[in-house]
Amino acid sequence: MRLKDVDLKVVGRSNNKISLGDLWGNRFRITIRDIELPLDETTARVKAISQELEKGAPNFFGVQRFGETRPLTHVVGEAIVRGDLKEAALTYIAKSFPDEPDEIRKARQYVWDTGDFKEGLKTYPVRLQFERAMMNHLVAHPDDYIGAFRVLSPNLQRMFLHAYQSYIFNIILSRRIASGLSINEAYDGDIVCFKNEVGLPDTSRLQRVTLDNLDGINNLIRRGRAFATAPLVGYDMDFAQGAPGDIERGVVQELKIDPEGFKVPAMPELSSRGRRREIVLLIRPEFSVEEDEINAGKTKVTLEFSLQKGSYATIVLREYMKK
Repeated sequence: MRLKDVDLKVVGRSNNKISLGDLWGNRFRITIRDIELPLDETTARVKAISQELEKGAPNFFGVQRFGETRPLTHVVGEAIVRGDLKEAALTYIAKSFPDEPDEIRKARQYVWDTGDFKEGLKTYPVRLQFERAMMNHLVAHPDDYIGAFRVLSPNLQRMFLHAYQSYIFNIILSRRIASGLSINEAYDGDIVCFKNEVGLPDTSRLQRVTLDNLDGINNLIRRGRAFATAPLVGYDMDFAQGAPGDIERGVVQELKIDPEGFKVPAMPELSSRGRRREIVLLIRPEFSVEEDEINAGKTKVTLEFSLQKGSYATIVLREYMKK
């Protein structure tokens, strides 16, 4: 197998197939260049941030979960949960964003304003294959917005709902931090998960925190054996109680979310029961600071770290780069 800029290395063999969900995590080695600070100041800053991250960082979903140029995957998911498949389809096909090339932005705007998919197909670039596939279906089957989504791969269809769940999760986690509740401590009413055989959070093993077990759970958290969680909202999941639960339910009420909407009656194959997700990013970063040989007079930092599956290196980089 030959892939541009990718090296493959055989690390072993197994008699069992590898399936989605089998991985434990990902290992990263990332270099940040063109830093204007001198070596000693860069080293001090990176060291301080690394020490802080070792205490645990917020396990936010990264921007790529929602779309970088067109951050609307979660917006499409919200419309699906509300049962408005027409709005969901039109948003995905035609809502434009300023950072898109002019030709694409103008083509989208025309379809957004007119709903003329047949004419839109004449101007949409071939590389927008998903949007074109949906429009082709709608030209042949007007108003069949459910069918338009079903021309997409099942994974892409599910991504819309998952992105909306991720968006809600990020808001809940932000509110928890803003309220003064720690991500490294459990409170009465919290729901925690426990580590698996390789020391990573296992959200299939959950326990509700009460005043009776609070001290014991927090002892496990300090030892890296338990982790507080927040919801990926669905139609059949438990909310926390106490102060953490007030935050979770408050966000759901503020966003006017009906968890029953995640049953998606129009497309039941997309239904999501919901689940809990750990709110702490586990990281033990290592780093080196050197002169940047590509950018004269500048500094570079090389970071090496591993993350549990489902966590984002971009979130780690944000803590260092302050972007």
